[in-house]
Amino acid sequence: MRFFDLSLRHKIPLWGSSLIVAATLAVSGALMLRAFDDLKHDLVISSESLGFTLAKTLFTTLLHDDIWRAYELIRAPFHDEGSRQAMDPAAIFVVDRNLRVLVSSQPLAMPILADLASLGEDFPELAEALRIKNPEATGAHEFPGSDRLHVSIPLAEEGEHLGTLVITHSKDVFLPRFFGFALGAAGTCALVLAILLPLNWYWGRRMTEPLVQLAHGMSEIVTGAPEELGPELYAYHDELGELFTAYRRAAAEIREKTALEKEVMQSERLAAVGRLAAGIAHEVNNPLGGMLMAIDTLKQRGTMDAATARTVALLERGLQQITETVGALLVQARVQARDLGRQDFEDVRTLIEPQVAKKLIHLEFEIDLPESLPLPASFVRQVLINLLLNAIAATPQEGRIRVMASRTSDEFSLVVANEGEPPPQEILAHLFEPFVSGREGGHGLGLWVTYQTVKQLNGSIAVECRDGEIRFVVSLPLPPDDAAAAKVSLGETALKQGNAA
Repeated sequence: MRFFDLSLRHKIPLWGSSLIVAATLAVSGALMLRAFDDLKHDLVISSESLGFTLAKTLFTTLLHDDIWRAYELIRAPFHDEGSRQAMDPAAIFVVDRNLRVLVSSQPLAMPILADLASLGEDFPELAEALRIKNPEATGAHEFPGSDRLHVSIPLAEEGEHLGTLVITHSKDVFLPRFFGFALGAAGTCALVLAILLPLNWYWGRRMTEPLVQLAHGMSEIVTGAPEELGPELYAYHDELGELFTAYRRAAAEIREKTALEKEVMQSERLAAVGRLAAGIAHEVNNPLGGMLMAIDTLKQRGTMDAATARTVALLERGLQQITETVGALLVQARVQARDLGRQDFEDVRTLIEPQVAKKLIHLEFEIDLPESLPLPASFVRQVLINLLLNAIAATPQEGRIRVMASRTSDEFSLVVANEGEPPPQEILAHLFEPFVSGREGGHGLGLWVTYQTVKQLNGSIAVECRDGEIRFVVSLPLPPDDAAAAKVSLGETALKQGNAA
């Protein structure tokens, strides 16, 4: 994998670290070069100061040819060997206008009247530099490959030029100071890197982690379920913050649109299944009714032996079961124009008591309602019975079922909660569709009938699995007091449609 293909969470911190290291090394290198030049410049200034002091005295001394006195003067800086400083010269000598040695602090190495160019090492280059240099100007001379630095000061007064004073230094004299400075600079550089590199890594990851999550969320937009990124992920209001805000708005709209599309698709699917089931039920009801009528006629008018009677009874029970299943598919209860009352809940409790007793289930009713509500009692009873039968089938032996009913100013709420193992997620997503059941042997029509009934009353139904319970929550809007007649009209319309079917 190429470096540029790495994730931003790695690439940006690495780029930042590389730039920090490069900048720190460049600045440190420039500072050390500057320090080296400053040390050399200080050495030249010190030598020139010493040279000007010696030149004034040496001019008079050499003018009177007092070579011994001149020797004592240039040896003065070397008398106290124990107190020599790092910047002290290595050698001092004087050459005449013909570049011959007049006096030297090292007479054995540089004899009097010796030609400077004949002394070897870098002295030929020095002699050439002094020959072409202005004799009345000072200068510093440094030659490639040489470990010495020469500073020349003219010996001249009132137009009389006797020669040149040369102070020679070894370059090694300021290397200890330079290395000390370099060591301090290296320590400072290490300290700066120790502070900046972790900060760079932290801020790099802090800035890029939201971008990585944003990229991941953007990749999920095509699926219609983009990841929700909270405002705490990037709480600033710069351009990047505006990008996250725009993403959150777009993601919320996409999730809302996706949920709406799923709801529309589910409604269309249920409507299509309902139309198909109603058509099938209508076609099956006629021959079923004829067969049941024929069996009833046979029982009333015919004389049958015991075996024939058992066979006819078996056929009748089977046809009755088919009739009940077809009736569930029609979802057309014969609605009576009667308000829902507290007694309806007692009736339902009485009806399902045998099934509850078989499994030793503890059934609790919490009814917080007035004497009557402007809702069709038959519809609500059908919803409650279906939910209770479903809860009984899903509740383990000696389990518990709770029924809670209450109302607000504009809504009736019904909750049926039972203990038991919640259905798998793939079943929950299609729980209110026909022929989808969360238990073995169930046909899934009861909850589908309940869903259709609740929708017919303009209500909503939802299922929740929490705290070890499965809760079905039904919410039905209450009609205004002055629209009670509309409820009666709804019941009569549904009754007419049922008769027409």
